[in-house]
Amino acid sequence: MSVKNFSAVAELGNASKRDDLPAFRAGDTVKVHVKVVEGSRARVQIFQGVVIRVHGSGVGRTFTVRKVSFGVGVERTFPLHSPIFEKIEVVTRGDVRRAKLYYLRNLRGKAAKIKERREA
Repeated sequence: MSVKNFSAVAELGNASKRDDLPAFRAGDTVKVHVKVVEGSRARVQIFQGVVIRVHGSGVGRTFTVRKVSFGVGVERTFPLHSPIFEKIEVVTRGDVRRAKLYYLRNLRGKAAKIKERREA
């Protein structure tokens, strides 16, 4: 790929990036306001959970949110720069030492609790 084509691709990618997103990382608890279309009606559904990973860069960046619903662990992966969701709210900032929190899948109850990060 030539330099000219690469800059054109980067320009297209930057045009479709969202600028209304808060800064968050693995360990943070977030509320993702997801647009759900059922027939002719559209509504907003809130998916709240812990960010267990942020993956990729640029327009292809994704993040995975995990929550426990009625005793069953549910994980959902969202493209970061996507019109699928209306907004993201950061509820709490988590204090973790890993970038990928896959170990939370094996923990139950209080063991799966993440300490809150204190902002200085």
